[in-house]
Amino acid sequence: MRPIAIVAAGAVSPLGRGEQATAVGAPGERPSSLVTDDPALARGGLKKPRTARVPALLLPPEGDRARSLLALAMRELVTELEVELPAWRSRRLGVLVGTSAGGMPSLERALAVHAAGGTVDGDLARASFYDGPLEVLSQAFGHAARVVNVLGACAASTLALGLGARMLEAGDVDLVVAGGYDALCAFLAVGFEALGATTARTPLPFQSARDGMALGEGAALVALVRAADLGERHARHGYVLGFGATSDATHVTAPDPTGKGLAAAAVAALADASLPASAVDVVSAHATATLHNDSAEAHALASIFGARLASVTVHPFKAVIGHTLGAAGALEALATLGALRHGILPAGPPHGALDASFHGRLLDENQRGEAARCLKLSAAFGGTNAALVLGTGPGGVAVPRPRRRVVRLVEGPRVTTPDLDLLARRTRLDEVRRARLERASALAVTAVARALEMLEPLAPATTGVVVGTVAASLEANELFDVRRREAGVSVEPRRFPATSPNLPAGVCSIAFDFRGPSFAVGGGPLPMEEAFALATELVAAGDAEHVVVVSCDDVGPTTRMLAGSARVELPEDGAQAVVLGPAG
Repeated sequence: MRPIAIVAAGAVSPLGRGEQATAVGAPGERPSSLVTDDPALARGGLKKPRTARVPALLLPPEGDRARSLLALAMRELVTELEVELPAWRSRRLGVLVGTSAGGMPSLERALAVHAAGGTVDGDLARASFYDGPLEVLSQAFGHAARVVNVLGACAASTLALGLGARMLEAGDVDLVVAGGYDALCAFLAVGFEALGATTARTPLPFQSARDGMALGEGAALVALVRAADLGERHARHGYVLGFGATSDATHVTAPDPTGKGLAAAAVAALADASLPASAVDVVSAHATATLHNDSAEAHALASIFGARLASVTVHPFKAVIGHTLGAAGALEALATLGALRHGILPAGPPHGALDASFHGRLLDENQRGEAARCLKLSAAFGGTNAALVLGTGPGGVAVPRPRRRVVRLVEGPRVTTPDLDLLARRTRLDEVRRARLERASALAVTAVARALEMLEPLAPATTGVVVGTVAASLEANELFDVRRREAGVSVEPRRFPATSPNLPAGVCSIAFDFRGPSFAVGGGPLPMEEAFALATELVAAGDAEHVVVVSCDDVGPTTRMLAGSARVELPEDGAQAVVLGPAG
C-alpha cells in the first residue's frame, strides 16, 4: 500500500491526556503499572477488583463515562488538526471508531432503571446503544461525515486504522479520523472476572507466573491522510505502512493456541507494506497477560520472526495502563510510535522469569535505540486478528494495491428463525456448540448457510465475514445483567461471551472455517450500508477473495424498550446474507 500519514492525534488514558496518555518515559526509566485496587468494584463484591482508571479530574462527574472519554480525545485531536492541517474541514471526511462495549455505562443504568419498574428517559436510552457515545463527534465533524462504528472487540481500533487506510487508498475520502474507546463499568468487570481472565495483582505479560489481565479505559483518535498529499512535509506522529486482518475460526473466546491466525495477519500486513519481517525491530504486542493469549501470541511471534525474535523488542503497554479494550490498539500504536520517534526502545514494568514459549526481548527499562518500524498486533473475541506495520517515516518504495471490481454473487433469503437442523448439516458446529448459540449468532449462521447453498464452496482461508447490526448484543446484555443482579459476581462464564457485539461474525467464521477478516459494524440507521462498503473494499483491495455480508438483528423486549424511549426506528428482526466476490 502507499503510506498513510498520521498527522494528528488525541488521546486519554490512565496516564493522562494528550501526549502524556501514551508516554513511555525517558531512556533509563523503568515504567510502572497504573493498575491498582478499584474501590468501587471491591464494594460490588469482585474478588479481583484491579483496574487502571483515567484520573477523575479529567472527566466530568456526571454523564456517560464512555462518551466523556471519546469527547476528550476528540477535543485533543481537533486542537492538533487545526495546527497540522488548518483546512481539514474542507476535506471529504470518513470516521471509523472502534469499541468493544459502546454505551455500556449508560446501558447499565438503563437496565437498572427498567428492572426497578422505572421509565428510561430518551437521552439515557439513546446513549445505551453501541453507537450512543458517537453523538459527541457531531460537535466537531458535523453530520456530513461518513461515520462507521467498528464492533471489533479488543481489535476494534486496530481494525479502524487499517480500514481507514484502505478508504484513503481507494480515494473514497481525503481525511480519516480513526481510533477507539471504552470505559470501565461493573458489567464488564464482572464478565471478565467470570471468565477467569483477570488477575488479583499487576499483570505479568509473557511471564511464567502470569495469571490474567486487568481492565483499563481510555480513548484515542488519529487523523490519517495519504502521505503523498503532504508533499515534502513529514507526518507528526508517523505512518501506517501495512494492514492485515484474519480470523482464527477456532473458538469464541480462546485464541488458536498455535497463533497461526495472528501470524497470518502480521504476514499480510508486512506484505502490504512490501517489507520483510527483518525490517521490523519493535512489536507493540497484544500482551494481555492471560495464560492462553500470551502463549498464542508467543507462538505467532516465533513464526513471524524466527531466530531473529531474540533481538526484537516487545512492548507490553497493557501492563502499564490496563486492557483498554476498543481503545487498546490505537493507544498502544501511538505509545510505540512515540517511543521510536524519540529514539527509545520501550520497556514494560519490571518482569520476572519469562514463559518458555516466549523468545522476544522484553525490557525492564527504556533503552536508547534506533528503530524505524514497528508491528502492532491485536486479537479479540470471536477469533478476530488485526495487524499494522507502522513507521516513523514513509518507508521505501510505495506499492499501490491492485484494485478489483466487486460484484454480488448471491443474496440469500431473510431468516427469522434459527434452523439448527440446517446448521447440523452445513456447518462445523458440533451439537454442544449449536445448542449454546445465542439467538443473534444462530440467526447469522442460518442466514449464511442459506446463502452458501446457492454457491460452489468458497475457499476458507480467503473468505471473510462482516456483520451489520443496529441492536448488536442488547438482548444478550439484558440476559447477562439479569443474572448479574441475581448472582452478583458468581455469573456462569458461558453467559458473558454472548454480550460481545462481534460474536455473530466470529461464530460464522468458526461455523464455516472462514479465516479472512471478520468483524461487525453497528448502530445508527444504516449499518448494512457501511458493512457493504467495508466488505467491498476488502475484496477490491485483495484483503479477502470473498466476504459474506450479514444483516443481523435480534430484536426482543430490551431493544424495543430502548428504541421506543429513544424514539429511533426499530430494526427489522432476523438475518440475511449476501456474498461478495471479484467480478469474473
